[in-house]
Amino acid sequence: MRHGYLAQVDYKLFVDDINWDTVKQASAHSYGLAELNARLFLPQRDESIRDQIAAVWAATVRPRAIVFCRTIEHAERLADVLRRTPLWSGSLALHAGLAKRERQNRLLAFRSGEVPILTAVDILNEGVDVPDVNILCFARVTHSRRIFVQQLGRGLRLREGKDRVVVLDFVSDLRRIAAALNLKRSLEGAGEIETLNKVSPSRIDFSDQRVATLMEEWIKDAASLETAYDEYRLQFPTIPVS
Repeated sequence: MRHGYLAQVDYKLFVDDINWDTVKQASAHSYGLAELNARLFLPQRDESIRDQIAAVWAATVRPRAIVFCRTIEHAERLADVLRRTPLWSGSLALHAGLAKRERQNRLLAFRSGEVPILTAVDILNEGVDVPDVNILCFARVTHSRRIFVQQLGRGLRLREGKDRVVVLDFVSDLRRIAAALNLKRSLEGAGEIETLNKVSPSRIDFSDQRVATLMEEWIKDAASLETAYDEYRLQFPTIPVS
């Protein structure tokens, strides 16, 4: 990505409205990662995901989107929510619960532009090349860095007229936040390298900058947080209030 061989990324990570006094209080109980994620980070409503996709869609040339969902039921439900928008009336779900031929037909329809958005469960993680994808949406939790990178990779393929992919991440999981911060850190030195396609660099944005600040403090003492086990326990850092 830094050398220009992959599409640049505009990564937008949406975090829930968190009362940080509650977070600090919860930290006093020495909760593990799984407990913190379950107690402090609530899933975004599908309507909110739809609205954010709509905002990006309107600003994207020839938009084509994939939404990674938690379960087959969630993929079908979200596809139904998206179909209620006339612009996305052809949106479909893609998952292992469909017959192989039906999966192939839906993927072909997506590649041709007949289907504007696919909601998917794992089936697009690897082995599928759809270079037109320029919007990715994470609506599922995965603690596997391999799966996360595979799913992100669905939008990184360059093609004529495409130089970047917009990523909307609604997971609000502590390890996903750490992954985004690690990605941001790895790209911050991009100015030292001349990129081949002469485009503006990738961006990693948080809807609440306090989350980024908080996680930076945690990662100073826990560099492996992104791949930490559920039992990993966090110590709440002291952050000066300006």
